[in-house]
Amino acid sequence: MNRKTIALIHISVWIVLYLSPLTYINHGEGVSLPHFLMLSIAPTIVLIVFYANYLWLTPKYYVSGEKRYYFAANIFMVVAFGFFIHNWMEYTHQLFDDGYHANLRHSLLTDTLLIARNIVNLIISVAIATTIQLAMRWRKADNARLEAEKARTEAELNSLRSQINPHFLLNTLNNIYALTAINTERAQGAIQQLSKLLRYLLYDLQEREVPLSSEVQFIENYVALMKIRLPQNVDVEAYFHIANPQLHVAPTLIISLVENAFKHGVSPTEKSFIHVSIVSDDKTIVFDVENSNYPKSATDHSGHGLGVKQVQRHLDLSYPNHYEWERGVSADGSAYHSTITIHLK
Repeated sequence: MNRKTIALIHISVWIVLYLSPLTYINHGEGVSLPHFLMLSIAPTIVLIVFYANYLWLTPKYYVSGEKRYYFAANIFMVVAFGFFIHNWMEYTHQLFDDGYHANLRHSLLTDTLLIARNIVNLIISVAIATTIQLAMRWRKADNARLEAEKARTEAELNSLRSQINPHFLLNTLNNIYALTAINTERAQGAIQQLSKLLRYLLYDLQEREVPLSSEVQFIENYVALMKIRLPQNVDVEAYFHIANPQLHVAPTLIISLVENAFKHGVSPTEKSFIHVSIVSDDKTIVFDVENSNYPKSATDHSGHGLGVKQVQRHLDLSYPNHYEWERGVSADGSAYHSTITIHLK
């Protein structure tokens, strides 16, 4: 709740409390201002006890762990005010209610019950004030925890992206470097494509989510750039079907999988393939990467491991409990397939 709503709640309670003395006034006889003001002392004391706990005793003593002072102060207040309210109301009735002594003579038991009622009402006021203060502090602490968790998540996502970018740039620059020795004109075109990719990495990635159309364009440009130096025996297909391009998605979510497909799914001598697709409707986004499988030797540690771990962590941070990921090598060992389905919140 915002401050305006809280203030309205407080004012509403004040109005109810200060109208309550009217129930003590004899019907049909009217009410004078002095009579009403004297009867208003009781709700005023209730408010004094409430705000003493709400603004002072609870935050200063109860929350800090010095509860003995909190309980001592409240016991003194509720007992003292309980007796005071009873005596004050008796005095008020004597002043303004004709025939009060003749019609109502309180016994010791009756007086005790009335004082006990006042004390219970004041204890309820103490309990409400303390509960509200503790609830507000719990909510504030919970909000602070959520903000810290959000900041930690953002920092980890930024760290993941910073790990992706240098690796991505090195692979791309190696391709362009190799192309300069073969075809200078195509190398110049590749540099232009690289500038588009860099613009996306430098500017668009400042946001937690980007339009799906931007991510698709990024993957499409990357695939086109990586095809430059591939031999003729590699079949590369990229398929994109976006029902709503304005859907948003976490950036660079599958670039590591696409990188791995080009790095580890191509044989210099055998037929190879790389198929990348992104398909979405208004409720789901499906990323699919499939490539021919040429296992590395036991001494080669440049396999899918690092990229897969990055993608897994990226998914866990961006879409906890809202994604499915199926991946693995085909039964005959000829292909590696990875499908990520994100269920939009």
